[in-house]
Amino acid sequence: MSEPTADERGKSGDQPALDAPNYKGAPLDAERGPGLGCFWIQVVLLVVLLVATPLSVMLVFPPWVSAAMLLLTLVILFFVGQTMIFLLRLVAADRRAQRRPLREGARKTVGQLESESTAQAESDEDDAGPRSDEDDAGPGQR
Repeated sequence: MSEPTADERGKSGDQPALDAPNYKGAPLDAERGPGLGCFWIQVVLLVVLLVATPLSVMLVFPPWVSAAMLLLTLVILFFVGQTMIFLLRLVAADRRAQRRPLREGARKTVGQLESESTAQAESDEDDAGPRSDEDDAGPGQR
């Protein structure tokens, strides 16, 4: 069975929206990547290794143990960075898609107020129709 294309994914209801950031040519799907729990486990492991690796040298562990801990620290650091980038892309995509208050009774955002005032000004101009120079002239200037 072949994988659906990006267009087919956007049409079905269970796939991510088309405004999601692209990953390998298709919209980024939050369910396919690491979650926040995975990220925190990686961070805790990284902190433990960052403390334990220098201690292993100070406590004169065998050199292969200290070297293995250093390599493991570098690998975990790589995975923490990649997971962080993935999660930040999801947050950015989510914020870009919403751009509105989450609460029902929340005050309007500045962007919403500006959009309303722009829309109101455009509708007022459309209702007034084209203006001539005679409309601008005062009562004694005609």
